[in-house]
Amino acid sequence: MDAARADILAARHRLSTRGWIPRDAEAFRHLPPPAAEVWLGDSPSAIGCAAHPLDGAGWTLHPIGQSPQSRVDARWLDARDALQRDELFAGLPMPAGLDDAADAAPFAWAHRALCRQGLRLRIGGTAGADRGPSDTVWLQLRHQPRTAVEAPLLVIEVLAGVHCVLVETHDRQPLSCQQPIVQNLQAHIRLGEGATLQHLRIATPGRADRIAHHLHTLLGRGARYEQALIASGSAYHLQRHLIELPAERALARSAGLLLAADSVLEHRVRTAHGAAQTTSAIEDLALASGSARAVVNAHTRIAPGAAEAEVRQRLAGIPTGGQPRLVLRPHLEIHHDQVQATHGATWGALPEDALFYARQRGLDERSARGLIVEGMAGALMQRCFADDALLRAVGIDRLVSAAVARHLAPDREAGHG
Repeated sequence: MDAARADILAARHRLSTRGWIPRDAEAFRHLPPPAAEVWLGDSPSAIGCAAHPLDGAGWTLHPIGQSPQSRVDARWLDARDALQRDELFAGLPMPAGLDDAADAAPFAWAHRALCRQGLRLRIGGTAGADRGPSDTVWLQLRHQPRTAVEAPLLVIEVLAGVHCVLVETHDRQPLSCQQPIVQNLQAHIRLGEGATLQHLRIATPGRADRIAHHLHTLLGRGARYEQALIASGSAYHLQRHLIELPAERALARSAGLLLAADSVLEHRVRTAHGAAQTTSAIEDLALASGSARAVVNAHTRIAPGAAEAEVRQRLAGIPTGGQPRLVLRPHLEIHHDQVQATHGATWGALPEDALFYARQRGLDERSARGLIVEGMAGALMQRCFADDALLRAVGIDRLVSAAVARHLAPDREAGHG
């Protein structure tokens, strides 16, 4: 038996002996995930589907505008080959070492058992004769499903002092797998000292899809990470993110625009401050309609040695029709006196006065709602990136407008939540 096969069987054995996530697990009590056999492809409903890489399935890398790509080292690796599997998983923590270890580790073991392909990106390796280390690397990374049940892996390393803008998209194109999918994605992001990553993620699964995206971001000294997420609901949709700041002056911002219409969506962000003068901000805007269930969990821990840490959490939920269920859970865990920390959550309908003034401009109610929500979502993205040139370059206004339009008219976009 080769080493790759042995590792896969060991992961399955670990999962079977430790068990799946119990229905009463505190971390998942609002939206329990499907059973283990669903994520492993053992469910009777798992029908084969093979989309070819030449049709754009799997990970594909694209430039943004005219930016040069010579500073990107990309390695597509086959996890079924022992040598390539070793390279793919090199330096990554074992599942028991991840955040929410007691609760979410089963997802990581299921991923290790099923993972077949992965991509490693090393950004900033060669500056070139005509470019300095401060030049920005612009990338677009797309992922299309390859099979009905899959466990993709992504590893990103941004080298010290490098500035990168990354647009990562997960949507369903006509040439990809055209049946409901199950996707358990793991992504590991490492930022070197003084590196910056501005990361826009878009996840718009099909209505019947069941997906779980798990991100683990580790920041070096003085590194800066800004992530904005635009996500829509599905039969099950979990976006889970652990951000670690173990070195001084690291900064992380997370913003989420969450849209659930008669669907399920959970966004969980856990930030760990482990050093002095670290900064983090978490801000989510959740829109839900019909019978949707949307959950936002924000947890920030400030360790005893994290003097002068600054933390902000701001969660907002807006029902846009029907009788959705919205759960907002901000949480601070503070073990040091010399910190600045604020958190809050607001839930309620759109302000009537704003709707009234919008209607006075001749707009119907749906258009008025769309205008107000687009303004709120645009301000959310602006606070996350605070870079007008970047927002224009990635077309954020168009992306937000399209996402809000789909949400407010779900009957016109049956493929999305």
